[in-house]
Amino acid sequence: MAITQKEQGDYYGAQETSLQASTYLDESNPEHRIYLSSNYNNLASATDFLKDYKNAISFYNSAIMFSNDTILTHIYKNNIAIAYQNIGQYDKALDILYELNIQTTNKKSMEYARVLSNFARFKWHKNKDYNPIAEFIAALKIREYEKDLWGQNASFSHLADYYITQKKDSALFYAERMYEVAERLQSPTDRLKALHKLIELSPENSAKAYFRIYQQLSDSVQLARAAAKNQFALIRYEVEKNKADNLLLQKDNAEKTYKLTRQRVITGGVTILFVVFTVTGTFYYKKRKQRLELEAENQIKANKLETSKKVHDVVANGLYRVMKEIEYKQVIDREYTLDKLEEMYNKSRDISYESEEGVKTDQPYYERLNQLLKSFSNDGREIFIIGNEAELWKSIGEQSKEHIRQVVQELMVNMDKHSQAENVVIRFEKKGDHLSINYSDDGIGIKKDTPHGNGLTNTVSRIKSLSGKIIFVDEMVKGLKIKITIPFL
Repeated sequence: MAITQKEQGDYYGAQETSLQASTYLDESNPEHRIYLSSNYNNLASATDFLKDYKNAISFYNSAIMFSNDTILTHIYKNNIAIAYQNIGQYDKALDILYELNIQTTNKKSMEYARVLSNFARFKWHKNKDYNPIAEFIAALKIREYEKDLWGQNASFSHLADYYITQKKDSALFYAERMYEVAERLQSPTDRLKALHKLIELSPENSAKAYFRIYQQLSDSVQLARAAAKNQFALIRYEVEKNKADNLLLQKDNAEKTYKLTRQRVITGGVTILFVVFTVTGTFYYKKRKQRLELEAENQIKANKLETSKKVHDVVANGLYRVMKEIEYKQVIDREYTLDKLEEMYNKSRDISYESEEGVKTDQPYYERLNQLLKSFSNDGREIFIIGNEAELWKSIGEQSKEHIRQVVQELMVNMDKHSQAENVVIRFEKKGDHLSINYSDDGIGIKKDTPHGNGLTNTVSRIKSLSGKIIFVDEMVKGLKIKITIPFL
């Protein structure tokens, strides 16, 4: 399930399921090593896609620790090198590839081509004056000889990236080759990457055509990923239901055993009353403890079952209805479909919030808030956080802090969906007996008199429930600026 979720683009779900799978595997059992290695690699890959490279490196190292396959071990080490390159630690990445180059005896293999191509790419990223073309072409020839389409796709991507600033016509040529290979691979993700390069490099008329293809493919991928996130909801519901039924049967059997044993002890006779009293008291205590623990566990399972049922009934069924409407309508109303999908999104988020309300965590609030904000950063966007320190939140109650976290999350989701911002700044300050939150970005902004969507409407409602105020500054030339003040509650 975790591997399927990762391949379908549900990276958070893949992480969760991989971690759950690890509880079924025994690190001391030699027969489990192959599964442990595969599971850690899947967990690392999903974490890598989410750009959490440091944790991805840790998971890749765990995969290597349990690996018995030399080829797979080399692949995991290559992935670690790429992760180091992504966080700018080029020397560590190059050291790993240098070691792999020595260990690779067949200089015409796909493994050698991968090491050679990445080695040249990392040296170029470290030193922009370095020319990697000879190594790129050598790796490409090996991959073409071996009919390694995935490797060819990577080579064309690297060549296009290098020539973007050198010779745009060459960059366009390799971007077109990358798109052809991606179509043969039937890989939507690689097709989107190739189309992104073609839009940037092609003449205006061709770029428009590529953009239309990109938009259609992107919409299709997003819809498929949304469906993938809920494809296991029914399975989980059935599993949890069976577990809950089994727990009820165990509880019933335990109670029947307890009653039968007590009756037998009572009929034992007065002559051994003291011994019977001692044994019965001890037995009663243990059975009662067992029954209470069983009831507590059953309550936990029932809560999980209720949440799984809500996901199935509200989200999965809702998405299925939208998919069927799209399937049977000849003319698709885009706005109507987007409204339906946003409704499903809000319902799923509400279910998640209900589940989170009962979860306790030892992690400090300011760290959780910092992680939430940083999760919206990517290669094209920087998030700057000012004033989010532990001392600031000591005067604010837990319920208010949760509302504030939801307000901040609504702002970031709205930014991610609509603003096209490259830089976002959030400042937290204590002013007298009020908390001040100042948000600004360099995106497209909000036009005056534009009605708020559900996200901003919910934000305004939450702030009012905290007796706070929100102001949208509309005199900015570009971007959006929001000022929020909330009294310390």
